[in-house]
Amino acid sequence: MTLIKVKSRGTDNVSGRRNLIINGAMQIAQRGTSQTSINSAGYYVHDRFKINTNDAGVWTQTQETLTSSDTPFQNGFTKALKLDCTTASSSLAAAGTLQVNQAFEGFDLQRLGSGSSGAKSVTVSFWIKATKTGTNILGSYQDDGGKQVAKSYTINASNTWEFKTVTLPGNTADVITNDNTRGRLVTWYFAAGSNRTTGTLRNTWTAYAAADEAPGQVNHADNTANNIHITGIQVEIGDSASDFEHRPFGEELLLCQRYFQSTQNFIGNGHSSAGCVGIITLTGEMRATPSFSQNGVFKVTDGYTADYTQSSTGGTIYTNTSKTNGYMLYLQNISGLTAGKSYHARCADANVLLCDAEL
Repeated sequence: MTLIKVKSRGTDNVSGRRNLIINGAMQIAQRGTSQTSINSAGYYVHDRFKINTNDAGVWTQTQETLTSSDTPFQNGFTKALKLDCTTASSSLAAAGTLQVNQAFEGFDLQRLGSGSSGAKSVTVSFWIKATKTGTNILGSYQDDGGKQVAKSYTINASNTWEFKTVTLPGNTADVITNDNTRGRLVTWYFAAGSNRTTGTLRNTWTAYAAADEAPGQVNHADNTANNIHITGIQVEIGDSASDFEHRPFGEELLLCQRYFQSTQNFIGNGHSSAGCVGIITLTGEMRATPSFSQNGVFKVTDGYTADYTQSSTGGTIYTNTSKTNGYMLYLQNISGLTAGKSYHARCADANVLLCDAEL
């Protein structure tokens, strides 16, 4: 019998699916690869990563392509999240903030054992480069129990890729509900006004207080020369970081599509001369019934004689409350259709129906 020696990477690190973060390598950007004039909260470029900001400058977010001279590239990363300050805020308002965060479903957090004596710590690791050096805060908020915890890390050198690890303790007090609602939030702070900095940084899970969110946080919004770059994010059980879990692109995309996807796939029948009704089929079931919006107009074709284009956006979605992957769409503002005739909707420029089930 041959004995195989297993090398430990730290207490409670496990094999198999380790990374709780989705899209940590920043490869998926279904909404587009660039967004300018960001000064409010929203999902703009990279899937699953929300920019939460107000009164902290104006930013451009891009899906940055790394080159062989970038240290993360040498560790298997080809994309990064880049934030470029285009309007500075050297003196932050009290409520001012710039954050990058990701929310986790309760379903995906049960392995943490939260609310028990065996609650697991998690280690957050990532590559970061920034113009501004100094103290930065990484925090986590747990919805069940209303508790928060945070640790600081230091960006030591300007415009230099650095690898950081931050370990957050387990929460022994509060159980995370096993459902599809938000269980926890992990947040990278890059600017924080006095509402979030006048308290005490909480290194153990304590009742949420805004003033305790980010004491000591430097202001990355104080100069238009400032940039922030981040990639290779991993959140895993244990007290140390293991090698990044690279997942196949197709698998990562499917994980993202549980929360957001876009489509132009619509086949239906003429309902009247000005609209058609049919079925939208999505890629797998989404986390919950999504909200729907259009970012362009549909074209429909009968496949033989003619195309018909919406004069403006407009449609009604009829949702099925028991399933979240198929919906009926009544597409409006189209002229010249024939009731009862079959049509296929398409768009030459973009996927125009946006389906959002983000936490």
